[in-house]
Amino acid sequence: MRRSYRNPQKRSVVLKFPGLVIGAVAFGAAGGWTASDLLASWSASGGAGQPCTIKGNISIITGERIFHVPGQRYYAQTKISPQYGERRFCSEFEARAAGWRKSKS
Repeated sequence: MRRSYRNPQKRSVVLKFPGLVIGAVAFGAAGGWTASDLLASWSASGGAGQPCTIKGNISIITGERIFHVPGQRYYAQTKISPQYGERRFCSEFEARAAGWRKSKS
């Protein structure tokens, strides 16, 4: 009889928690966070001592995702509301990779 090299105790997360995967897909389809959003927030929370000073703000009027860097005109007035999907970024590259654009002023 041939030996199996697979560990029978190890199961895929998809097989263990199918509801989690379905929920994540449904959340994304409903306008929730995308994979790049999750990646950006994960890297922002685990930065290597680098302060995450870039403010990611969502326009109330257009729903557009805009980021502000220190020194820009409206940086000081910009408030971050995480409950609405707004957050901080550690770099402009991170913000752009997550689908946000830089503020024009």
